[in-house]
Amino acid sequence: MAVTTPILVAHILLGGIGLVLGPLAMQARKRPGLHTFAGEWYHWVMLGVCVTAGALALLSWERIGWLLGVAVGSYALALMGYVAAKVRWKGWLKFHLAGQGGSYIALCTALLVINWATLTGVSGLAAPWPWLLPTLIGSPLIAWVSREVALGRRPKR
Repeated sequence: MAVTTPILVAHILLGGIGLVLGPLAMQARKRPGLHTFAGEWYHWVMLGVCVTAGALALLSWERIGWLLGVAVGSYALALMGYVAAKVRWKGWLKFHLAGQGGSYIALCTALLVINWATLTGVSGLAAPWPWLLPTLIGSPLIAWVSREVALGRRPKR
């Protein structure tokens, strides 16, 4: 179990950085500068979160092997959002918003699940709310922003 400690520390640090970078990119003007800088780093941090989560899952398969699927799915969302912004195919912005937003929901879910027992006294792994709340809050926000963009009401600040 001692081998996992540096990996766990890296995983926690990368997740924390991602939790800070996400809102920075979301609130920044949508042009080269802070938005693209934070978004670029967010992608690479999410890759690091995925790799460290995968390593932790493999090292403790019996206990948290299921984390590997969650990690891959979370990074797949971040990658979709990242690639959409880089390639910019027709309708790319919808995929960018859904991918980056969905991966941020995954980060918030992980934070809530891990800290749920501290907040409520009930294990976050067993309780439904820490798994559901970020999606119940984040998905309508992503849908709203996507609709505003589609209607031309969301300016490039």
